[in-house]
Amino acid sequence: IKDWKTRLSYFLQNSSNSTKMKPKKVGKHRNYFRPSPEEARLWSEAFDELLANKYGLAAFRAFLKSEFCEENIEFWLACEDFKKTKSPQKLTSKAKKIYNDFIEKEAPKEINIDFQTKNMIAQNIQEATHTCFSAAQKRVYSLMENNSYPRFLESEFYQELCKKTPITREAQGT
Repeated sequence: IKDWKTRLSYFLQNSSNSTKMKPKKVGKHRNYFRPSPEEARLWSEAFDELLANKYGLAAFRAFLKSEFCEENIEFWLACEDFKKTKSPQKLTSKAKKIYNDFIEKEAPKEINIDFQTKNMIAQNIQEATHTCFSAAQKRVYSLMENNSYPRFLESEFYQELCKKTPITREAQGT
């Protein structure tokens, strides 16, 4: 569990530094706090609940890293970012980057998708649209939801998050 906490702490710190997010208005900045056991239990109700929570996403990402398959969540997140892109020039450059990082043969973070989907993407990125990665993203989402997510819910780390932490004298300040 200590190793999990170290990894999660690392991801929480680096995810806020590495993502190119626009600065938020003061007061709307959200820190990463350990979720309450009730909040963590909500993640077991639906995969989307987990992905929608910043701490949950970071925890799931750390879990995938421990299983050597973090490229799946990285690809899914890259696709989510890609779909929000407005500029046609940025759309094309992001499409090529996603293709080079995740799709092409021997890509540094190659995801496990079938040959037909890879070929379809290779053709679609020539004239990139917001949907050129949709089929691959759905497959990766399904893979995570049906394989990694159930294992995450069974993991010692997740189970620990769901436990109520006893209040000690030190925590009470006495």
